[in-house]
Amino acid sequence: MEHEVAWKKYDEVDLEALEGLASNYIDFISENKTERRCAATAIRMAEKAGYVSLADAVREGRTLSAGDKVWAHSHGKALILVQLGSNPLSEGMNILGAHIDSPRLDLKQNPLYESNGFALLDTHYYGGIKNYQWVTLPLAMHGVIAKKDGTVVDINVGDDEGDPVFCVSDLLIHLASQQMDKKGNKIVEGEDLDILIGNRPLSIDGEDAEREAAGSEGAENKDAAKEPVKAFALKLLADKYGIEEADFLSAEIEMVPAGRARELGFDRSMVIGYGQDDRVCAYTSLIAQLEAPADLAKTAVTVLVDKEEIGSVGATGMASNFFENTIAEIMELAGEGGMLPLRRALSASSMLSSDVSAGFDPAYASVFEPKNAAFLGRGLVFNKYTGARGKSGSNDASAEYVARVRRVMDDAGVSFQTAELGKVDAGGGGTIAYLPAKYGMDVIDSGVAVLSMHAPWEVTSKADIYEAYKGYLAFLKNA
Repeated sequence: MEHEVAWKKYDEVDLEALEGLASNYIDFISENKTERRCAATAIRMAEKAGYVSLADAVREGRTLSAGDKVWAHSHGKALILVQLGSNPLSEGMNILGAHIDSPRLDLKQNPLYESNGFALLDTHYYGGIKNYQWVTLPLAMHGVIAKKDGTVVDINVGDDEGDPVFCVSDLLIHLASQQMDKKGNKIVEGEDLDILIGNRPLSIDGEDAEREAAGSEGAENKDAAKEPVKAFALKLLADKYGIEEADFLSAEIEMVPAGRARELGFDRSMVIGYGQDDRVCAYTSLIAQLEAPADLAKTAVTVLVDKEEIGSVGATGMASNFFENTIAEIMELAGEGGMLPLRRALSASSMLSSDVSAGFDPAYASVFEPKNAAFLGRGLVFNKYTGARGKSGSNDASAEYVARVRRVMDDAGVSFQTAELGKVDAGGGGTIAYLPAKYGMDVIDSGVAVLSMHAPWEVTSKADIYEAYKGYLAFLKNA
């Protein structure tokens, strides 16, 4: 059952739509490299499309009815968009669920130090990475620093033209004989992924030096004399952002690959960029939600969550009550409030867990089973189950639901394929699918095939991005 390459079916109209979607997608993942930025941008896009804040609707006691559109967020890092359909919510919803967090290097709470004339930032990696891929790579710094006075400072250095970048250094090959004998997971230790941020010392003028020598100057100049490079970095941060070293204690700073996503290949058929797991599915789900027709029968929902890469935990992960609480609030405003109607609505719903799949890579063909592998350019990928070894940790979609999804895709002319995550016992992975499935709703994993998944730069096919958008839109309309 080999699936045709999607490119073969496109006419000029399709190609124009495909290229337009891909161009906007490249802009989105280039400009939104953290979950906070993804959520904020998605809210702006939603409001432009007529969505209103659920918090405002609750505060005003507004009544919601068919056609109304609302959004809700959790801590600025998870987002739910809902367009009410004409059917009662208790009869179920059509839900798209993706995650907007990606593997990266997070700064520790006490990160800044000086060593041998360098200023560095200590990190703790987030999600599953190959540590060695993150050395000598230009990195950008994104995030927020919350100050004690309640102000929140936005940090964005390394992606604008003219910005400096940062990096993790590596050992030169001439002295790396012992390093090269290590296993892959030991070549670069997690504790060694420290970010190089400076080499210039702070200059203390003559008057300050005299006061320090006389013992009349405070600890600040003494620290500067002891660690002048660190002191200069702190001075730059204070001048630009008005922050001090202690403010790192209440910061969320992420180090991510610097630079824009790009078209890949002579034919420009692919996209290479950071964070495509899972922002390729998040973006196409978002666009499908925003472009859903006004006369939907079933309520359409798109959930963009955080923390999937570390188990979907915390207040902004799919395991939180954010999704359930938001639907409960909406049902109350729609006149369907109560625990039993909520439970009925959730169990009667259908969901696509919009997450990426491993694309077949001929360079590493030994870990794939070709009959059940996803190939770039052949359309949206459905994974009936994920997990590891004996499907451990997987949601396993029912045969009946798979058949229903197949019908929706075929009726809409969507190119799709089915896959497993590599050979049995080769490894494995999971998604958010098992979490909403606990309500009794039908859930299946569906997404875009990715090469080099979890690497700093990942690769997708424009055709698969286009087919994912088409498939998600068809699902919202007709599932």
